[in-house]
Amino acid sequence: MNFPSKLIEDAVNEISRLPGIGKKTALRLALHLLKQKESVSESLSQAILKMRTEVKYCTICHNISDADICGICASNKRDRSIICVVEEIPDVLAIENTAQYNGLYHVLGGVISPMHGVGPDELKIASLMKRVEESSENSKVSEVILALPATMEGDTTAFYITRMLAAKGIKVSTIARGIPIGGELEFTDEVTLGRSILTRVNYSPE
Repeated sequence: MNFPSKLIEDAVNEISRLPGIGKKTALRLALHLLKQKESVSESLSQAILKMRTEVKYCTICHNISDADICGICASNKRDRSIICVVEEIPDVLAIENTAQYNGLYHVLGGVISPMHGVGPDELKIASLMKRVEESSENSKVSEVILALPATMEGDTTAFYITRMLAAKGIKVSTIARGIPIGGELEFTDEVTLGRSILTRVNYSPE
């Protein structure tokens, strides 16, 4: 792709680094910004920079947050006896959009994948176990929902977590398989995802 301006080329190259954005889309975005008032580009760059420097990860569930503890973990309106375990942050957003779940979350930051060098120690499994062990009588965790991908890696992770929780007397359930095999939660429609949460079943590894 030939560019009439080195500045445009640099902007396109940076924008195209974003997932799902090719050079043509990046060029359209760059030209769009070029047509807008300078204040639009300034607001965009400031918002991105502020997000990058100030957004935190919740010290409890590892979800994104503006404070050390996210709004979900800090809320006294959530059911603190249930923790929904997910792979990544977009999964939290997807489940929240269903408005069918009122418990807490735990973001693992991935799934166990020996082929990619990801073991249990690279995930937030230890902090999940700590949450379960340290839950108080007033907010004791009684159920852990495994909302993980319907893939070999997801099943391996679910099996590992279930074994870890087996001796703790915690009910372990999994979302119903309305989610297609190999599917990602963040791309599942809200109705299907909401029903799979409501119709969750006890997890029993084969």
